Amino acid sequence: MVADLLSKYEVSDSRLPVTVITGFLGSGKTTLLRHLLSEGNQRLAVVVNEFGTVGLDGDLFKSCGFCPDYEADERIVELNNGCLCCTVQEDFLPAMEALLLRSNQLDGIIIETSGLALPKPLLQALNWPAIRSKVFINGVVTLVDGYALSHGSPVGDLKSIKQQITNDNSIDHLTPINELFRDQLISADLVLISRSDLLSAKGFLLVKNEVKKQGNSITNILPISNGKIDPALILGLCHEQDNSSLLDQNDHDHDHDHDHDHDHDHDHVDVISEHLILETPINQDVLKQILVSLALEYQILRIKGRCWIKGKTLPLQIQMVGTRFNSWFEIAPKGAWKPSKDGIDLVFLSLKRGVKEAFEASF
Repeated sequence: MVADLLSKYEVSDSRLPVTVITGFLGSGKTTLLRHLLSEGNQRLAVVVNEFGTVGLDGDLFKSCGFCPDYEADERIVELNNGCLCCTVQEDFLPAMEALLLRSNQLDGIIIETSGLALPKPLLQALNWPAIRSKVFINGVVTLVDGYALSHGSPVGDLKSIKQQITNDNSIDHLTPINELFRDQLISADLVLISRSDLLSAKGFLLVKNEVKKQGNSITNILPISNGKIDPALILGLCHEQDNSSLLDQNDHDHDHDHDHDHDHDHDHVDVISEHLILETPINQDVLKQILVSLALEYQILRIKGRCWIKGKTLPLQIQMVGTRFNSWFEIAPKGAWKPSKDGIDLVFLSLKRGVKEAFEASF
């Protein structure tokens, strides 16, 4: 009876978030991924395509202890037939279909691409009919070697990159390094500047400006050192977790004196978490416009939540990273807040304070 009722409405099973991590060899992708696996507190599967490191990367991830040994072979998929964007149908889609058979045992999937891969073909592949109703793009994260870029090159070891290109016979896009770099930046929802601890404040600002010039000027850019960053900023908030710990960790009072000079102040990022619950009529199109506008104005990194819309039996699930908006109708988990009529329940992670008040003022 319930199944018959739900079939009449727009509905999907809980979709798995897919996070794409890209960047050139040596930019810090594997270090970041190890941190996310060990500290993210999520049941993650990993698809790895770093040419020349097959076997090595898998061992590095297994040593994180992020899953029991008997699950490791099922949750770590290494694709070694060359550049992933050139072997989408042969390698990537079958690997995704196999992982999605176990979707009820996972919280998300991370894809670590080769630095030679163009992100756009992978994003298009996630719209493949066999998988598009089971996943959503949680975000594209591009790592940039800040130290290398400060010295004039997007890669620190150009010789190794050229060797990759020479050894990978599957590549059918002989794209110059600078064009690949721009493509990685333009596709990104978030850019992380690695090795930022090696840069002065002035050097970091120069790198940041160069990234904005070559990429998308509205994309959020954050520093990172040794792969360490709050996993919630990359993976999103996990299910119905209590956000008080995130508030305690990131929403500090910074009224104390910052006039003293620190070369590495840029390496410290304060993320503000705000939780909004509001009973109000909701128009889906207007809501999207408001959230995208707020994301730009307040440098919102992530939004997660749901809203209840008049005439819809199921709430609309909302996931955003930067300005990338994802939504679908899905059953709310047991115990979730529910309005008497229409309403919205959202959590924001941003770099500027005031998102909650600005949202309420928009209605």
